Amino acid sequence: MAEHENRSFSFEAIGTHWQIDISNESFSADLQASILRRIDEFDKIYSRFRDDSVVMAMSRNAGEYVLPDDARKLLSLYKKLYDITNGLFTPLIGNVLSDAGYDSSYSFQEKQLRNVPAWEDVMQYEYPVLSMKQPAIIDVGAGGKGYLVDIIADLLVSHGIDSFLINAGGDIVHRDTDNKKVRIGLEDPADSKKVVGIADIGNQSICGSATNRRKWGRFHHVMNPKTLSSPEHIIALWVVADTGLLADALATCLFFTSPEVLLRDFQFEYAIIHTDFRLEKSPTFPAEFFTVLP
Repeated sequence: MAEHENRSFSFEAIGTHWQIDISNESFSADLQASILRRIDEFDKIYSRFRDDSVVMAMSRNAGEYVLPDDARKLLSLYKKLYDITNGLFTPLIGNVLSDAGYDSSYSFQEKQLRNVPAWEDVMQYEYPVLSMKQPAIIDVGAGGKGYLVDIIADLLVSHGIDSFLINAGGDIVHRDTDNKKVRIGLEDPADSKKVVGIADIGNQSICGSATNRRKWGRFHHVMNPKTLSSPEHIIALWVVADTGLLADALATCLFFTSPEVLLRDFQFEYAIIHTDFRLEKSPTFPAEFFTVLP
């Protein structure tokens, strides 16, 4: 934990570095404790990296699990994107990630990969109950971190703080009552010490995904449930949307589905760097890019 003029709060949680900057207010000890407590509450439900979580209980036993209110928005978006992507965006990718080596002990040792079952064969969600027809490792990492940033943003607002920037390992939510924008560097996927562009966002979220992060053996953190392999045609992408949940989830969907398909149902901006370093982006993506070619 570190503080700067009591307006910046940085810490480690859910396996990533967080920094929260606020304007015209001070971080009290109570607010810091509330933030850490809320993150831990979320983690105890959805983490597949801690043995005492509800998700890990689901991996051991079928049955009915009563989930908190925040599950409604999260699982509703997951189901919608599951249908849009024909099952490529799925919370049932957890077993594959674990078998590939991205497991609770971070072994990064590949085991025999199992086929990914269909949503309806394993789970059914009717608020507030998630019924698991058979044990399975649920993984909501493709949208959960962005959603948790949204939740912490709502927590700040509930404490009377309405101008802030939250950065949780590159999942960013910005709010400003004066509609001021903030400049965000877009990391070069070939060199994490450099940027390929600068984005300007205001009262929005920006989330990125890159194949140089969480990479081991022949895999990275994005897995195709049909081929049981990691996509190789994209090396980095960014999504700007109104919420961290949507931006984070779409940043994974774009590995599997064209932007045009997703734009039928959602409003967002995107930028994609393909393996050949070709830049593809929406016409109004709010960033200036430098030379992308190495």
